[in-house]
Amino acid sequence: MSAVNVQKLCESAQERLKTAVKRVETFLNEHALPQLAADSNEESVLFYKGFLSDLRHVLVFSEVSYEKLGVALRRANFDVDFAEKALYNVYHDCVNSFFYPKNESYAEDGRYAYTGQDAIRFRKTPVPAAREVIMDITKNFEELRDDLTYYESDYLTQRRMQTRRTHA
Repeated sequence: MSAVNVQKLCESAQERLKTAVKRVETFLNEHALPQLAADSNEESVLFYKGFLSDLRHVLVFSEVSYEKLGVALRRANFDVDFAEKALYNVYHDCVNSFFYPKNESYAEDGRYAYTGQDAIRFRKTPVPAAREVIMDITKNFEELRDDLTYYESDYLTQRRMQTRRTHA
């Protein structure tokens, strides 16, 4: 991929991450477990513990990736290899942690992806604020996933081929 295309991809990925980070950070700063699981039902408490944990993972991965993309974009000489590795990490850390949360408090149901309906399904009906934060950032991560699908497998294949050539 050309340096110009990689640079543009870094810029758009960084902008999407910035928006998601801001939204998730605001939610986490304004909501706590007792507030979300107000009914103190054990099932609700476990659900929201997992939900908050998953959101914190998304936030941390997104902040780290945002910074790495910033480093790539601020360098005097744009380093395509460094930028591509940063984009690979955005896909594998941020996108995957969003769409495959460890605690499975929500999941993407592909059957709804092309119907115009929300593809995100929650394991338990969340409070409106919790639902809204996920729905607000879903589009960012869908666009990141679409833009960075190359980094799902082709990037690794390319790196392996280069490694084999240098060792041969």
